Amino acid sequence: MGVLNITPDSFSDGGQFTDLATALAHAHQMVADGAHWIDVGGESTRPGATPVAPVEEQRRVLPVVEALAAEGIAVSIDTRHASVARAAVAAGATMINDVGASLGPVAAEHGVAWVAVHSQGEPASMQDAPRYQDVVAEVLDYLVGRAEAARAAGVVDVWIDPGVGFGKTTAHNLTLLAHLDRFVATGHPVLVGTSRKGFLGGLLGVSDGRDVAAPVADRLEGSLATATWAMANGVAMVRVHDVRPTVEAALVIAGQIITTDAAA
Repeated sequence: MGVLNITPDSFSDGGQFTDLATALAHAHQMVADGAHWIDVGGESTRPGATPVAPVEEQRRVLPVVEALAAEGIAVSIDTRHASVARAAVAAGATMINDVGASLGPVAAEHGVAWVAVHSQGEPASMQDAPRYQDVVAEVLDYLVGRAEAARAAGVVDVWIDPGVGFGKTTAHNLTLLAHLDRFVATGHPVLVGTSRKGFLGGLLGVSDGRDVAAPVADRLEGSLATATWAMANGVAMVRVHDVRPTVEAALVIAGQIITTDAAA
């Protein structure tokens, strides 16, 4: 799943794809690089983000969703708002990537796929002091409950996402990644997004012997390591900014790329 943020303030690429032509060009490149889905978002959910009015969110995303869907590209809408989800589905989106995990009824109403993402608190404050007694059990129970409710409501294609970085410390994130098999064992397809996130910056800074986190532009190694780890543990899809390197890393792990030098 390739990330396409139509936002001025996303942590990684805010402001880069806010006009239609640039957004579509980036989406086309991600598809050419191997993305199966393009995840279009008009509201940043990074820690500390300011909420966006649904009408503004729709203004940002709907032209992009409509254009990509008209080309036959599989589009998911990354939103917390029912009105945005409904409008995006009407424009051609066939998946709702739901950080609020509350839009199952909307997915059921429109017959589209739905991703329940776990988060603790609102984006503006979710990283202030996240706490869990047992992060794996609590996140898993929450997601299974939401998934079962969605299936009961009529959603056929239900996904779960442990929400790495959404109201979690680095320790919480690493614990969730270490136990992805428990999420896969639910039988629901699992989506994981670690790409360029802050906890990777911290880990990479430590590995480089620095006192500060690695900047967003210097987090590719951590993004690739965690994406391939997730896939090796049975995760069905990873949400990434760097599509081509992720696809190539996955193929190397799968033994599907043999270079001339390696063959020799």
